[in-house]
Amino acid sequence: MSIKADFTQGFARNHWYAAAWATEIGDAPVARQILGETVVLFRQPDGVIGALEDRCPHRLAPLSLGECADGGLRCGYHGMVFNGRGDCIGIPGQAIIPPTARARAYPVAERYGLVWLWTGEGAADEAKLPQVLGHGEPGWAVLDQGYQHHRANYRIEIENLMDPAHTTFLHKETIGNKAAKDIPVQVAQSDYGLKAYRWIENVPPTPLDQKSRDFGDGRVDRQVAFHFELPATSFVDIAVIPAGMDRTDANLMHGGIRTFSYKFLTPETERTTHFFWLHLRNYRQADSGFDAGLRASLEKTFQEDNVMASAIQVEQERTGLRQKTAIAIDRAPVMALRMIDRMIAAEQASEDVPVPA
Repeated sequence: MSIKADFTQGFARNHWYAAAWATEIGDAPVARQILGETVVLFRQPDGVIGALEDRCPHRLAPLSLGECADGGLRCGYHGMVFNGRGDCIGIPGQAIIPPTARARAYPVAERYGLVWLWTGEGAADEAKLPQVLGHGEPGWAVLDQGYQHHRANYRIEIENLMDPAHTTFLHKETIGNKAAKDIPVQVAQSDYGLKAYRWIENVPPTPLDQKSRDFGDGRVDRQVAFHFELPATSFVDIAVIPAGMDRTDANLMHGGIRTFSYKFLTPETERTTHFFWLHLRNYRQADSGFDAGLRASLEKTFQEDNVMASAIQVEQERTGLRQKTAIAIDRAPVMALRMIDRMIAAEQASEDVPVPA
């Protein structure tokens, strides 16, 4: 039952993708590759972030090698200046600006501290931005600014993030729990995503659980739900309560610990991925020392994912295969990839519809 590897399926483009943390965009332009396209991010005089293709229309010099000056982004080669709409607003020594002196501009939104780019041709709709549970609400601590560069196709990343079984073995020093290895996973699908979830009952808390709250010598019930939302957002919802406690909404939210761990995957190329993350918790909200330890633990966990995903990428390219057999835990990852395939196919079909003259 061999499945061939294919890194040329393309991307779903009529969506928002995380491009940077807003704090990254200061006085100097920032270059980034998004969905295989080179983009430059910069702050305009009013503080609003602009995003243009990273090519001056004159001789294709990267605009990211220029500077923020003269009311826009100034090309470092011949001094042409562009605003956030991509219009050329100045050419040294030349009063008339050719209509072709334009750079493609990308719609930009700022939310949750992230800069989001709309990469498609359709109208940008901020209602389609991912929703982050608990963000901006009282009682929640936010750990953000998380970023890693992963050396794998974003589909490999999604397979990993929708696979609860791997945590027992790959992340045994952080979020793994040996008691979970034989517990089946339930899967539920919606129009925009899916979740894979299970309850792990009457087990010792994980190392990270114990750092989060002192459960003493007691045992816990642990709900772990892995969510996927099109086109490339994943989050894990973890609720840990003392074993036997009623599983009411109030107890799940306040009877123990609750976390939402978000990952926003942005394909850089067909073989690399921007991995942005933020983490919300309802406990130890004002504990900077705990923040530092939690950040280190999360970075370790995500780097373990990176090492494994990049190794899988190498083997898939070497062999031309994605996998040679299937096991029960593959259900959610396969469903997620099929949803992406259908979304890309629908976008491509709509682009192929002839426009009436």
